[in-house]
Amino acid sequence: MRLRNLFLLGAAALATASPPSAEAEEDITRENTYFNGKKVPPILELTPANYKEEIKKSKFLMVKHFSPWCGHCQEFLPTFQTLYEYYYTSKPVGKDADFTEFYDFRFAELNCVAYADLCTENKVAAWPTTILFEDGEPLVTFRGVKHISVLSGAVEDALEKAKPNTRPKNLELPEPGDKTSPDAKADTDKTEKVDTKEKGTEKELVKETEKAKETETSTAASADASSEGEATPKKPYTVNYNTPAQKVTPKPANPNPKGLSVPLTWESFQSMVTLTQEPWFVKFYAPWCHHCQAMAPNWEQLAKEMKGKLNIGEVNCDRDTRLCKDLRVRGYPSIMFFKGGEKVEYEGLRGLGDFVQYAEKAIDLSSGVPDVDFDSFKALEEKEEVIFLYFYDHATTSEDFLSLERYPLSLIGKAKLVKTRDPKLYDRYKITTWPRLIVSREGRPTYYTPLAPREMRDTRMVLNWMKSVWLPLVPELTPSNARDIMDGKIVVLGILNRENEDSFRGAIREMKSAANEWMDKQIQLFQIHRQDLRDAKQLRIEEAEDRGDQRALRNAKNIRINMDRSDMKEATFAWVDGNFWQRWIRTTYGIDAKDGDRVIINDEDKRRYWDQTSTGNPIVPSRTSILETLNKVTVNPPKLKPKLTIGVIEKMFFDVKMTFKEHPYLSMGCILGIAFGLFQWLMGRTTRRARGHFKLEEGVGMKESKPSTLFGGSSNTATKAD
Repeated sequence: MRLRNLFLLGAAALATASPPSAEAEEDITRENTYFNGKKVPPILELTPANYKEEIKKSKFLMVKHFSPWCGHCQEFLPTFQTLYEYYYTSKPVGKDADFTEFYDFRFAELNCVAYADLCTENKVAAWPTTILFEDGEPLVTFRGVKHISVLSGAVEDALEKAKPNTRPKNLELPEPGDKTSPDAKADTDKTEKVDTKEKGTEKELVKETEKAKETETSTAASADASSEGEATPKKPYTVNYNTPAQKVTPKPANPNPKGLSVPLTWESFQSMVTLTQEPWFVKFYAPWCHHCQAMAPNWEQLAKEMKGKLNIGEVNCDRDTRLCKDLRVRGYPSIMFFKGGEKVEYEGLRGLGDFVQYAEKAIDLSSGVPDVDFDSFKALEEKEEVIFLYFYDHATTSEDFLSLERYPLSLIGKAKLVKTRDPKLYDRYKITTWPRLIVSREGRPTYYTPLAPREMRDTRMVLNWMKSVWLPLVPELTPSNARDIMDGKIVVLGILNRENEDSFRGAIREMKSAANEWMDKQIQLFQIHRQDLRDAKQLRIEEAEDRGDQRALRNAKNIRINMDRSDMKEATFAWVDGNFWQRWIRTTYGIDAKDGDRVIINDEDKRRYWDQTSTGNPIVPSRTSILETLNKVTVNPPKLKPKLTIGVIEKMFFDVKMTFKEHPYLSMGCILGIAFGLFQWLMGRTTRRARGHFKLEEGVGMKESKPSTLFGGSSNTATKAD
């Protein structure tokens, strides 16, 4: 840092102390440039001599801070220059006025090597840095190389603020280095020869023009003859070329023109799928696989349904093992969706209707993240159950938008992703920082809490959050989402009859009402619990201050309020078609779907469930019945006795398994203790057996080995012998 500051001071001293040479004079007297055929003066250069005057001379001043030797600054140079030229030559809507005078808006640049002190005053820590000043005060700051659209967003906001309703609704910005704007190009193309691929062949246009001229000439001649010499003015002939303000871009190739599933090899996969931006729906199979053979008719029919809409392909993994290995195909058949080098694996059912539904949503989401306003978002809420809404403003960087484009593929078949910068939506969801991400489920918002730029761009972190909230408030339980719904949660599962529409709609309405009320209650309990922890921390701080104990005061202030709720089970809501899953419902829960709509509260992790209220009546799809029972089964221990979804013996083995899973170290210690105790018991038994059996010595007679009696029998015998 010291060497850098010394270099900057030295360079500034040389720039101010050395006399101007001929080369320096050439730099000062720079040449004008031209944009849209209009002369553009050189951009204003700020120096210590004119800085204070120029910074307050106009209401808005956008200043680029740069270094002549900075590689990023050289990369950013054409972007800022084109932005300046574009706006300098533009005009307000419906007014023939000069841009600079009408909006009081100018552009300038500041050399931070020559004038380091000025850059330091503006708190410039890196190059390039672009600052938009309003009345001499910084309004918006951009650090680093930014796209021209990002800078234009800040400019447009300032112009709209200065002169409302004088800016076009849709801007077509030029590319960096262009000398004409897109609308000017379209106007110029009207009078010049157009490309044969975009406007038709040149010969046809010439013939059309000549024919029109001949028609006009004959019309004028007949008019002269009929008017006996009166002159009729000729109208110039013009050809309509689409819309003048739009670029004519080549249309993309028609996907799946023949309605067939295209066989792909390693080479064709790279050229047609990986290296293109076209979406592909591809199955990976083996000829001997029975499931693949059963799915083949549906896949062929899908290709016909997607004719002209989506490319359908297939890969024989017996023949192209390398490709399947690279894509980590784990089983047959595997189905994946590809777009621009990104992939997502299809995990739904294999019926034709499921394929078509997924493909149509894939086409919609793979086209990018659309912009919405207040009205279009409101209309979207009526069609979609789950919508992720990304809020951005003019300061949102290109890195943020690049990370946003990675999410749509993972949301196919799950939810809709849109973005907005509508102030009405800001107000509706109380958004004050950008970018921000929320999910709206049945109109109920849930916020992505991390706000740091790094966390907003962390794809893995954002996707994990999306997976936790992308289910509707009351989703339908299917084989594809059963794990997401049931695992690790207490599930209020409605067993409903879809065929009875009135009863079905009423049951769904009651379950959604119960779900909303339950979520509101959980939020209130969470806030109360958090406030209790804060109050306890404040009491400790006040107690330490009263005692004058600095050590206790530091410890109290360092107490971190932990609101981790991972140990608490989440309660979710879902419904299942009782007629379709009748056999599974009867064998698992002992409920016959023919008896009417029912509700069970299932705890899959412990293989238990509740199907009765505290009064012994069945739980029905009613808000009162559900909430009354749910409050009593979520406490620990539950106030109602559960039923088991498995047998008693199976439950014993399951409890042992869960004990090992939840407490591995304690379980291992118990096993080692039991094993050690059993080993000691066996060793003791072996030792006792060895001590209890003995063998008589050889050469010892029966008389010698006969033990003496209690009454001295041995001594009497010896006396008689004497």
